Amino acid sequence: MPTYRLTLEYEGTRYHGWQEQKNARSVAGELRRAVEEAGAPVRELGGSGRTDAGVHALAQVAHLRLATSIDPEPFRRDINDRLPADIHVLALAAAPDRFHSRHDAVSRSYLYQISRRRTALAKRWVWWVKRPLDNGRMAEAASLLVGKHDFRLFCEKPSEQPSTLVVVEGAEIATDGALILVRLSASHFLWKMVRRVVGTLVQVGAGDLDRKTFEELLAAKKPKTGKGLPAEWTAPPSGLFLEKVLYDGDPPLGPISPAMPVVSD
Repeated sequence: MPTYRLTLEYEGTRYHGWQEQKNARSVAGELRRAVEEAGAPVRELGGSGRTDAGVHALAQVAHLRLATSIDPEPFRRDINDRLPADIHVLALAAAPDRFHSRHDAVSRSYLYQISRRRTALAKRWVWWVKRPLDNGRMAEAASLLVGKHDFRLFCEKPSEQPSTLVVVEGAEIATDGALILVRLSASHFLWKMVRRVVGTLVQVGAGDLDRKTFEELLAAKKPKTGKGLPAEWTAPPSGLFLEKVLYDGDPPLGPISPAMPVVSD
């Protein structure tokens, strides 16, 4: 079967995530429909990761196996003409027969945008946190994330995961205008892990969580009080973007920058 590699951007607000579902609208479902309407029966469609409902992507990677060969660039334009305005195929190219967007990926990065002010125009792409945040304190806590840790307390349904150990390759905090940006890079992520890490970092930045407690959560140790767990602080999906998926031979990530800038008041 002819195999193709696609790179897509999408705003996830209207979708129940990337993964195709029978009773809900999904990004992959819209992509399959557009490809088949363009005249190419789909034999297999898969993405590099399953973004959740409401989560966006700057460069999601997918593999597409078709029943017939196509001319990539004209076909890309044809697909985009049939896709909703909030999904766009950035690139489409022939790939090796065995290419698999999820299994072949070596690293993924997510970007989260926290707004320090109310915004009328960018609310679908940020989390507005009203409380003052100390981004220096957040950066100090984020540095502790790098390395192998048990993120059991930071994921949904940990008992259903093959393993809750994740090696975090990078954790960055930066500011840009009214935004605090959080970038996490790893070979893989657990369900809701990024949003819960961000929510916990906000607790640190607001002064409600100290370094010692953050380290204990990172070591999968529940607080003795039984209160204060990452699940309670899950950041909303609106500020989260799948930023980049890297494969062997790809250049490293560049400097952190906003997906949707928000200027300061």
